[in-house]
Amino acid sequence: MNVFDFDKTIYKKDCSIEFYKFAVAKNPFLLLKCFPRQFGAIVQYKMGKITKEKLKERYFCFLRYINVGSYVQEFAEREINNIAGWYLDIKQENDVIISASPQFLVTAFTDRLGIKYILATDMDKHTGKITGKNCRGEEKVTRFQKVFKDSVDCFYSDSMSDAPMARMAGQWLLLILSISPSSCGPMDAIGSTTRMVKSTSEMDSRATFTI
Repeated sequence: MNVFDFDKTIYKKDCSIEFYKFAVAKNPFLLLKCFPRQFGAIVQYKMGKITKEKLKERYFCFLRYINVGSYVQEFAEREINNIAGWYLDIKQENDVIISASPQFLVTAFTDRLGIKYILATDMDKHTGKITGKNCRGEEKVTRFQKVFKDSVDCFYSDSMSDAPMARMAGQWLLLILSISPSSCGPMDAIGSTTRMVKSTSEMDSRATFTI
């Protein structure tokens, strides 16, 4: 069984950010309504005053003001071409997608790709309210182990924040920038430098603002 992160891994962008941009382009009023609250949440999170879950809930406050169902389907239809070609070449029937992005958003893509197994953040698509924890870091391991007994053959991600999940895999591949994967590398490289990353600090800095 192969397991894949979604944003900046099999999808070339960050779907949470791209969906917000898409919604604002259709309804500029959202900036006036939501940006002050979103910016305030980022500041509070950086100061350690709110959790990652609360940050994400406030970021997605714009869901309250849009027709989520039609927006999501239109967005996914437009963005499906940004699924990485290398993934389509190696895609298998039992692939698992695991992501910190909202389940309803990731599923709009995976349904089009015929992917059956998706683990992502459980968020109310009308309010942005999260049930449970943000599906990130150690939480990905917890969520995976609750559902699957299978071992992970290979794990693909763009971020060192996924190191806990990567350690479960027999092999792993850390993607960065525009590099396409050709094979997985040995797990003992986690925590040190890797063949495909300039430095672990570079990956950490890229993960800092992940919603």
